[in-house]
Amino acid sequence: MPRSRRGARLGPKSWAKLGSVIGASFGLIFVLVNTGSLPAAVAVLFRVLAVIAFIAVLIAVVVAGRRPTPAGVDRPAAGGFTLGYWLVVVAEVGAIAAGLVVLNGPLHAPQAAVAWIALVVGIHFIALAVVWKLLFFNGLGAALMLCGVAGLVLAATGSAVSAIDLVGGVLPGAILLGFGLWGATRSADSPVARSVP
Repeated sequence: MPRSRRGARLGPKSWAKLGSVIGASFGLIFVLVNTGSLPAAVAVLFRVLAVIAFIAVLIAVVVAGRRPTPAGVDRPAAGGFTLGYWLVVVAEVGAIAAGLVVLNGPLHAPQAAVAWIALVVGIHFIALAVVWKLLFFNGLGAALMLCGVAGLVLAATGSAVSAIDLVGGVLPGAILLGFGLWGATRSADSPVARSVP
């Protein structure tokens, strides 16, 4: 008789697939939402490329799910909806909300919102790297933080909204899509995929 799936725990490969889809989903949203200020032809091109990248992630996840886990890969699953994860998410949502209130209120800088969100999402990945002991999240977090900081600098110096959206929104979206594809296609026994000792 098959075991009930209700109490089943996800293995490392399943968490990696889920994480890839979640990251790619947010990457797609970043691109779709933040291309409106770009020239129409450029916006359409970026949106089409983002959708293609997202579909590639989904295909890679399905293909990876059909491959057997390599022999000798017996490590605990990194990731999961642990207390540490939820604390990071609550802090992230609070920081985004507080920042948006300040940007839209006293600072009168709503154009900087996307860059603020990218910065906070980057910090969230650095925190998840610690919680989940996954070293590669540091690189993802740092890249998003750099985009966020650059976008905030552009906003503070009065740059065009299209430049802020490109650096603070579209580029982070592309990075998330790229990491989603990398996560969906990497081997479960690759050194980078392993938990930090």
